[in-house]
Amino acid sequence: MAVKLPIYMDNAATTRTDPRAVEAMLPYFTEKFGNSASRNHKFGWEGEDAVDLAREQAAALIGASPKEIVWTSGSTESNNLAIKGAARMYAKGPEGTKNRGHIIAAAHEHKAVLDPCKRLQNEGFDVTFLQPPADGVITRAMVAEAMRDDTILVSIMWGNNEIGTINEVPEIGALCHERGAIFHTDATQWVGKMPTDVERDHIDLMSWSGHKMYGPKGVGALYVRRRNPRVRLEAIQDGGGHERGMRSGTLNVTGIVGFGKACELAMHEMETERERLLGLRRKLERELSSRLEVVQVNGHAERRLPHILNISFGYVEGESLLMGIKDIACSSGSACTSASLEPSYVLKSLGVGDELAHSSLRLSLGRWSTEEEVDYAVDAIVKAVNHLRTMSPLWDLYKEGIDVSKIEWQTH
Repeated sequence: MAVKLPIYMDNAATTRTDPRAVEAMLPYFTEKFGNSASRNHKFGWEGEDAVDLAREQAAALIGASPKEIVWTSGSTESNNLAIKGAARMYAKGPEGTKNRGHIIAAAHEHKAVLDPCKRLQNEGFDVTFLQPPADGVITRAMVAEAMRDDTILVSIMWGNNEIGTINEVPEIGALCHERGAIFHTDATQWVGKMPTDVERDHIDLMSWSGHKMYGPKGVGALYVRRRNPRVRLEAIQDGGGHERGMRSGTLNVTGIVGFGKACELAMHEMETERERLLGLRRKLERELSSRLEVVQVNGHAERRLPHILNISFGYVEGESLLMGIKDIACSSGSACTSASLEPSYVLKSLGVGDELAHSSLRLSLGRWSTEEEVDYAVDAIVKAVNHLRTMSPLWDLYKEGIDVSKIEWQTH
Protein backbone atom coordinates (compact mmCIF):
# COMPACT_ATOMS: atom_id res chain seq x y z
CA MET A 1 0.00 0.00 0.00
CA ALA A 2 1.36 3.42 -0.94
CA VAL A 3 2.17 5.72 1.97
CA LYS A 4 0.61 9.16 1.85
CA LEU A 5 3.14 11.86 2.72
CA PRO A 6 3.80 13.55 5.03
CA ILE A 7 3.50 10.97 7.80
CA TYR A 8 2.20 12.13 11.17
CA MET A 9 4.18 10.76 14.14
CA ASP A 10 3.64 13.58 16.63
CA ASN A 11 0.53 12.32 18.40
CA ALA A 12 1.96 13.21 21.82
CA ALA A 13 1.75 16.86 20.73
CA THR A 14 -1.81 16.60 19.43
CA THR A 15 -4.09 14.10 17.75
CA ARG A 16 -6.42 14.33 14.80
CA THR A 17 -9.99 14.77 16.00
CA ASP A 18 -11.87 11.54 15.35
CA PRO A 19 -14.52 12.10 12.64
CA ARG A 20 -17.08 10.48 14.95
CA ALA A 21 -16.37 13.17 17.57
CA VAL A 22 -16.65 15.87 14.91
CA GLU A 23 -20.01 14.47 13.80
CA ALA A 24 -21.30 14.63 17.37
CA MET A 25 -20.15 18.26 17.67
CA LEU A 26 -21.62 19.64 14.44
CA PRO A 27 -25.22 20.32 15.61
CA TYR A 28 -23.90 22.39 18.52
CA PHE A 29 -22.26 24.90 16.20
CA THR A 30 -25.52 25.87 14.46
CA GLU A 31 -28.78 24.17 15.51
CA LYS A 32 -28.21 23.60 19.24
CA PHE A 33 -26.16 26.69 20.01
CA GLY A 34 -27.65 27.58 23.41
CA ASN A 35 -25.66 28.58 26.49
CA SER A 36 -25.79 25.66 28.91
CA ALA A 37 -26.23 28.14 31.79
CA SER A 38 -29.45 29.54 30.22
CA ARG A 39 -32.01 27.51 32.11
CA ASN A 40 -35.23 29.21 31.09
CA HIS A 41 -35.59 28.04 27.48
CA LYS A 42 -35.12 25.04 25.19
CA PHE A 43 -31.83 26.20 23.68
CA GLY A 44 -30.19 26.35 27.10
CA TRP A 45 -31.70 23.02 28.15
CA GLU A 46 -30.26 21.33 25.05
CA GLY A 47 -26.82 22.68 25.90
CA GLU A 48 -27.12 21.60 29.52
CA ASP A 49 -28.25 18.10 28.52
CA ALA A 50 -25.28 17.78 26.15
CA VAL A 51 -22.84 18.87 28.88
CA ASP A 52 -24.39 16.42 31.35
CA LEU A 53 -24.05 13.54 28.88
CA ALA A 54 -20.39 14.40 28.24
CA ARG A 55 -19.80 14.56 32.00
CA GLU A 56 -21.17 11.02 32.27
CA GLN A 57 -18.97 9.84 29.37
CA ALA A 58 -15.84 11.39 30.88
CA ALA A 59 -16.62 10.04 34.34
CA ALA A 60 -17.26 6.52 33.02
CA LEU A 61 -13.83 6.44 31.37
CA ILE A 62 -12.02 7.06 34.67
CA GLY A 63 -14.33 5.37 37.20
CA ALA A 64 -15.62 8.62 38.70
CA SER A 65 -18.96 10.27 39.40
CA PRO A 66 -20.17 12.85 36.86
CA LYS A 67 -20.30 15.37 39.72
CA GLU A 68 -16.52 15.01 40.06
CA ILE A 69 -15.79 16.33 36.55
CA VAL A 70 -14.89 20.02 36.18
CA TRP A 71 -14.62 21.38 32.63
CA THR A 72 -11.59 23.46 31.65
CA SER A 73 -9.88 24.65 28.48
CA GLY A 74 -7.29 21.86 28.61
CA SER A 75 -4.65 20.20 30.76
CA THR A 76 -2.67 23.39 31.36
CA GLU A 77 -5.69 25.04 32.99
CA SER A 78 -6.59 21.81 34.81
CA ASN A 79 -3.06 21.58 36.23
CA ASN A 80 -3.11 25.21 37.31
CA LEU A 81 -6.50 24.86 38.98
CA ALA A 82 -5.51 21.63 40.73
CA ILE A 83 -2.09 22.73 41.96
CA LYS A 84 -2.73 26.37 42.83
CA GLY A 85 -6.28 25.69 43.99
CA ALA A 86 -5.31 22.85 46.35
CA ALA A 87 -2.16 24.54 47.67
CA ARG A 88 -3.95 27.76 48.54
CA MET A 89 -6.95 25.95 50.01
CA TYR A 90 -4.83 23.74 52.29
CA ALA A 91 -2.06 26.27 53.03
CA LYS A 92 -0.62 26.15 56.53
CA GLY A 93 -0.43 29.94 56.77
CA PRO A 94 -2.06 33.05 55.24
CA GLU A 95 -0.88 34.69 52.04
CA GLY A 96 2.28 36.69 52.51
CA THR A 97 3.77 34.37 55.14
CA LYS A 98 6.64 31.95 54.73
CA ASN A 99 6.42 28.17 55.08
CA ARG A 100 2.81 27.99 53.88
CA GLY A 101 3.18 24.27 53.23
CA HIS A 102 5.27 21.69 51.41
CA ILE A 103 4.64 20.49 47.84
CA ILE A 104 6.31 17.61 45.97
CA ALA A 105 6.63 17.37 42.18
CA ALA A 106 9.14 15.81 39.77
CA ALA A 107 11.82 17.70 37.88
CA HIS A 108 10.73 16.22 34.54
CA GLU A 109 7.06 17.17 34.79
CA HIS A 110 5.44 19.16 31.98
CA LYS A 111 5.92 22.92 32.23
CA ALA A 112 2.20 23.17 33.02
CA VAL A 113 3.06 21.59 36.40
CA LEU A 114 6.54 23.01 36.94
CA ASP A 115 5.58 26.64 36.36
CA PRO A 116 2.57 26.68 38.75
CA CYS A 117 4.80 25.06 41.39
CA LYS A 118 7.43 27.75 40.87
CA ARG A 119 4.71 30.40 41.16
CA LEU A 120 3.70 28.88 44.50
CA GLN A 121 7.32 29.01 45.65
CA ASN A 122 7.13 32.78 45.25
CA GLU A 123 3.98 32.76 47.42
CA GLY A 124 5.77 31.13 50.36
CA PHE A 125 5.29 27.42 49.64
CA ASP A 126 8.27 25.08 49.87
CA VAL A 127 8.52 22.86 46.78
CA THR A 128 10.67 19.73 46.42
CA PHE A 129 11.39 18.76 42.81
CA LEU A 130 12.34 15.08 42.76
CA GLN A 131 15.24 14.21 40.46
CA PRO A 132 14.32 11.15 38.38
CA PRO A 133 16.73 8.22 38.03
CA ALA A 134 18.19 7.32 34.63
CA ASP A 135 15.07 5.30 33.71
CA GLY A 136 12.80 8.28 34.46
CA VAL A 137 10.43 6.44 36.84
CA ILE A 138 9.28 8.24 40.01
CA THR A 139 8.55 5.64 42.70
CA ARG A 140 6.55 5.54 45.90
CA ALA A 141 9.81 5.21 47.84
CA MET A 142 11.18 8.43 46.34
CA VAL A 143 8.05 10.36 47.31
CA ALA A 144 7.98 8.79 50.77
CA GLU A 145 11.55 9.90 51.41
CA ALA A 146 10.70 13.48 50.42
CA MET A 147 7.46 13.74 52.44
CA ARG A 148 7.32 15.85 55.58
CA ASP A 149 4.78 16.56 58.28
CA ASP A 150 3.79 19.74 56.44
CA THR A 151 3.42 18.14 52.97
CA ILE A 152 0.03 19.23 51.67
CA LEU A 153 0.20 18.34 47.97
CA VAL A 154 2.00 15.85 45.73
CA SER A 155 1.82 16.20 41.92
CA ILE A 156 3.36 13.40 39.85
CA MET A 157 2.45 12.84 36.18
CA TRP A 158 1.23 9.39 35.15
CA GLY A 159 2.99 9.00 31.80
CA ASN A 160 5.76 11.33 30.70
CA ASN A 161 5.00 13.30 27.56
CA GLU A 162 8.55 13.16 26.15
CA ILE A 163 9.89 9.73 27.09
CA GLY A 164 6.66 7.86 27.85
CA THR A 165 7.83 6.41 31.16
CA ILE A 166 5.08 5.41 33.60
CA ASN A 167 5.43 6.54 37.20
CA GLU A 168 4.15 4.56 40.22
CA VAL A 169 0.98 6.65 40.41
CA PRO A 170 -1.38 4.23 42.24
CA GLU A 171 1.31 3.47 44.83
CA ILE A 172 2.08 7.18 45.30
CA GLY A 173 -1.64 7.92 45.62
CA ALA A 174 -2.00 5.29 48.35
CA LEU A 175 0.97 6.79 50.19
CA CYS A 176 -0.57 10.27 50.05
CA HIS A 177 -3.83 8.97 51.49
CA GLU A 178 -1.90 7.28 54.29
CA ARG A 179 -0.05 10.51 55.07
CA GLY A 180 -2.95 12.93 54.67
CA ALA A 181 -1.65 14.76 51.57
CA ILE A 182 -3.66 15.63 48.46
CA PHE A 183 -2.50 13.74 45.35
CA HIS A 184 -2.71 15.20 41.85
CA THR A 185 -1.61 13.55 38.62
CA ASP A 186 -1.24 15.07 35.17
CA ALA A 187 -2.70 12.20 33.13
CA THR A 188 -2.70 13.96 29.76
CA GLN A 189 -0.84 11.20 27.93
CA TRP A 190 -2.44 8.41 29.96
CA VAL A 191 -6.22 8.80 29.96
CA GLY A 192 -7.92 7.28 26.94
CA LYS A 193 -4.92 5.07 26.20
CA MET A 194 -4.50 3.14 29.45
CA PRO A 195 -7.05 1.78 31.98
CA THR A 196 -7.94 4.32 34.68
CA ASP A 197 -9.94 3.99 37.89
CA VAL A 198 -9.55 6.96 40.23
CA GLU A 199 -10.83 4.97 43.21
CA ARG A 200 -8.57 1.98 42.68
CA ASP A 201 -5.63 4.23 41.84
CA HIS A 202 -6.03 6.51 44.91
CA ILE A 203 -6.25 9.75 42.91
CA ASP A 204 -7.64 13.01 44.34
CA LEU A 205 -7.12 15.35 41.39
CA MET A 206 -6.45 14.39 37.77
CA SER A 207 -5.94 16.50 34.63
CA TRP A 208 -6.51 15.47 31.04
CA SER A 209 -7.17 17.08 27.69
CA GLY A 210 -9.41 16.42 24.69
CA HIS A 211 -6.88 16.95 21.93
CA LYS A 212 -4.49 14.26 23.19
CA MET A 213 -7.18 11.57 22.86
CA TYR A 214 -8.77 12.31 19.47
CA GLY A 215 -11.09 15.02 20.74
CA PRO A 216 -11.03 18.76 19.91
CA LYS A 217 -8.50 21.30 21.12
CA GLY A 218 -9.44 23.90 23.71
CA VAL A 219 -11.31 21.60 26.09
CA GLY A 220 -10.12 19.56 29.06
CA ALA A 221 -11.26 18.20 32.37
CA LEU A 222 -10.18 18.06 35.98
CA TYR A 223 -11.31 15.21 38.19
CA VAL A 224 -11.93 16.48 41.75
CA ARG A 225 -12.60 13.83 44.42
CA ARG A 226 -15.85 14.42 46.36
CA ARG A 227 -15.50 11.86 49.15
CA ASN A 228 -12.86 10.00 51.20
CA PRO A 229 -11.46 12.64 51.25
CA ARG A 230 -13.57 15.48 49.87
CA VAL A 231 -11.14 17.76 48.03
CA ARG A 232 -11.76 21.49 47.97
CA LEU A 233 -10.11 24.00 45.64
CA GLU A 234 -9.70 27.74 45.72
CA ALA A 235 -10.86 29.10 42.37
CA ILE A 236 -8.23 30.76 40.19
CA GLN A 237 -10.84 32.28 37.85
CA ASP A 238 -13.87 34.23 39.09
CA GLY A 239 -17.01 35.42 37.38
CA GLY A 240 -20.35 33.65 37.60
CA GLY A 241 -19.67 30.63 39.75
CA HIS A 242 -19.86 28.03 36.98
CA GLU A 243 -18.67 24.46 37.65
CA ARG A 244 -19.67 24.59 41.32
CA GLY A 245 -17.65 27.75 41.81
CA MET A 246 -14.36 26.13 40.81
CA ARG A 247 -14.15 27.41 37.23
CA SER A 248 -16.25 30.36 36.12
CA GLY A 249 -16.91 31.01 32.45
CA THR A 250 -19.42 30.07 29.76
CA LEU A 251 -18.88 26.42 28.92
CA ASN A 252 -17.57 25.40 25.51
CA VAL A 253 -20.56 23.16 24.84
CA THR A 254 -19.42 22.17 21.34
CA GLY A 255 -15.95 21.18 22.53
CA ILE A 256 -17.33 19.39 25.58
CA VAL A 257 -19.60 17.29 23.34
CA GLY A 258 -16.56 16.27 21.30
CA PHE A 259 -14.58 15.56 24.45
CA GLY A 260 -17.34 13.32 25.79
CA LYS A 261 -17.61 11.42 22.51
CA ALA A 262 -13.82 10.93 22.46
CA CYS A 263 -14.03 9.47 25.97
CA GLU A 264 -16.79 7.09 24.91
CA LEU A 265 -14.78 5.94 21.87
CA ALA A 266 -11.64 5.44 23.98
CA MET A 267 -13.56 3.35 26.48
CA HIS A 268 -14.68 0.92 23.77
CA GLU A 269 -11.49 0.82 21.67
CA MET A 270 -8.70 1.26 24.21
CA GLU A 271 -7.70 -2.38 24.62
CA THR A 272 -7.26 -3.23 20.95
CA GLU A 273 -5.74 0.16 20.19
CA ARG A 274 -3.18 -0.18 22.98
CA GLU A 275 -1.98 -3.57 21.74
CA ARG A 276 -1.77 -2.37 18.16
CA LEU A 277 0.21 0.76 19.04
CA LEU A 278 2.52 -1.21 21.32
CA GLY A 279 3.30 -3.56 18.43
CA LEU A 280 4.05 -0.66 16.10
CA ARG A 281 6.21 1.12 18.68
CA ARG A 282 8.22 -2.03 19.37
CA LYS A 283 8.78 -2.57 15.67
CA LEU A 284 9.92 1.02 15.22
CA GLU A 285 12.30 0.69 18.16
CA ARG A 286 13.60 -2.72 17.12
CA GLU A 287 14.27 -1.77 13.51
CA LEU A 288 16.05 1.49 14.32
CA SER A 289 18.16 -0.15 17.02
CA SER A 290 19.18 -3.06 14.81
CA ARG A 291 19.98 -1.05 11.69
CA LEU A 292 21.98 1.74 13.32
CA GLU A 293 24.92 1.91 15.71
CA VAL A 294 25.14 4.20 18.77
CA VAL A 295 21.40 4.37 19.37
CA GLN A 296 19.88 4.95 22.81
CA VAL A 297 16.23 4.52 23.76
CA ASN A 298 15.44 7.03 26.51
CA GLY A 299 13.33 6.09 29.51
CA HIS A 300 12.51 2.77 31.13
CA ALA A 301 12.83 -0.28 28.88
CA GLU A 302 9.34 -1.62 29.71
CA ARG A 303 7.44 0.90 31.88
CA ARG A 304 6.47 3.07 28.93
CA LEU A 305 3.31 4.22 27.26
CA PRO A 306 2.50 2.21 24.13
CA HIS A 307 2.57 5.16 21.74
CA ILE A 308 5.77 7.10 22.61
CA LEU A 309 9.34 6.35 21.56
CA ASN A 310 12.15 8.76 22.47
CA ILE A 311 15.38 7.71 20.81
CA SER A 312 18.81 9.35 20.48
CA PHE A 313 21.31 8.87 17.66
CA GLY A 314 24.96 9.46 18.51
CA TYR A 315 27.06 11.76 16.29
CA VAL A 316 24.00 13.36 14.69
CA GLU A 317 22.62 16.85 15.30
CA GLY A 318 18.90 16.75 16.03
CA GLU A 319 17.77 19.77 14.02
CA SER A 320 19.69 18.53 10.97
CA LEU A 321 18.06 15.14 11.39
CA LEU A 322 14.60 16.72 11.51
CA MET A 323 15.40 18.57 8.27
CA GLY A 324 16.57 15.29 6.74
CA ILE A 325 13.26 13.56 7.48
CA LYS A 326 10.94 16.44 6.58
CA ASP A 327 8.27 14.01 5.38
CA ILE A 328 7.89 12.67 8.92
CA ALA A 329 6.14 14.94 11.41
CA CYS A 330 7.78 14.31 14.78
CA SER A 331 9.60 16.35 17.40
CA SER A 332 12.93 16.74 19.13
CA GLY A 333 11.22 17.43 22.46
CA SER A 334 7.79 18.41 23.77
CA ALA A 335 5.69 20.71 21.59
CA CYS A 336 5.71 23.43 24.25
CA THR A 337 9.51 23.73 24.18
CA SER A 338 10.29 22.96 20.55
CA ALA A 339 11.11 26.62 19.84
CA SER A 340 14.05 26.42 22.23
CA LEU A 341 17.57 25.56 21.07
CA GLU A 342 18.39 24.10 24.48
CA PRO A 343 18.42 20.30 24.78
CA SER A 344 15.34 18.77 26.40
CA TYR A 345 15.23 19.43 30.15
CA VAL A 346 13.46 16.07 30.53
CA LEU A 347 16.37 14.17 28.96
CA LYS A 348 18.92 16.22 30.88
CA SER A 349 17.12 15.40 34.15
CA LEU A 350 17.77 11.71 33.37
CA GLY A 351 21.48 12.38 33.01
CA VAL A 352 21.51 12.24 29.20
CA GLY A 353 24.44 14.31 27.92
CA ASP A 354 23.91 17.41 25.80
CA GLU A 355 25.13 15.70 22.62
CA LEU A 356 22.72 12.78 22.84
CA ALA A 357 19.91 15.00 24.13
CA HIS A 358 20.36 17.24 21.07
CA SER A 359 20.20 14.18 18.80
CA SER A 360 16.92 12.78 20.12
CA LEU A 361 13.63 12.27 18.32
CA ARG A 362 10.24 11.74 19.91
CA LEU A 363 8.13 9.57 17.62
CA SER A 364 4.56 9.20 18.86
CA LEU A 365 2.00 6.95 17.20
CA GLY A 366 -1.76 7.24 17.06
CA ARG A 367 -5.09 5.84 15.94
CA TRP A 368 -4.30 6.27 12.23
CA SER A 369 -0.65 5.14 12.30
CA THR A 370 0.02 2.12 10.06
CA GLU A 371 2.72 -0.52 9.71
CA GLU A 372 3.56 0.87 6.27
CA GLU A 373 4.18 4.28 7.82
CA VAL A 374 6.48 2.71 10.41
CA ASP A 375 8.44 0.96 7.63
CA TYR A 376 8.75 4.22 5.71
CA ALA A 377 9.85 6.13 8.82
CA VAL A 378 12.52 3.56 9.67
CA ASP A 379 13.97 3.67 6.16
CA ALA A 380 13.95 7.48 6.09
CA ILE A 381 15.54 7.88 9.52
CA VAL A 382 18.24 5.28 8.83
CA LYS A 383 19.08 6.98 5.52
CA ALA A 384 19.22 10.44 7.11
CA VAL A 385 21.34 9.33 10.07
CA ASN A 386 23.83 7.52 7.84
CA HIS A 387 24.06 10.53 5.53
CA LEU A 388 24.70 12.98 8.38
CA ARG A 389 27.32 10.70 9.89
CA THR A 390 29.29 10.60 6.63
CA MET A 391 29.83 14.34 7.12
CA SER A 392 30.83 14.07 10.79
CA PRO A 393 34.55 14.00 11.69
CA LEU A 394 33.54 12.79 15.17
CA TRP A 395 31.88 9.76 13.58
CA ASP A 396 35.12 8.99 11.74
CA LEU A 397 37.04 9.15 15.02
CA TYR A 398 34.48 6.85 16.66
CA LYS A 399 34.80 4.33 13.81
CA GLU A 400 38.58 4.39 14.29
CA GLY A 401 38.05 3.34 17.90
CA ILE A 402 38.90 6.71 19.46
CA ASP A 403 36.92 7.69 22.57
CA VAL A 404 35.73 11.15 21.57
CA SER A 405 34.72 12.05 25.12
CA LYS A 406 38.35 11.84 26.26
CA ILE A 407 39.75 14.14 23.58
CA GLU A 408 41.09 17.41 24.96
CA TRP A 409 40.20 20.06 22.40
CA GLN A 410 42.65 22.93 22.01
CA THR A 411 41.22 26.43 21.95
CA HIS A 412 42.83 29.68 20.88
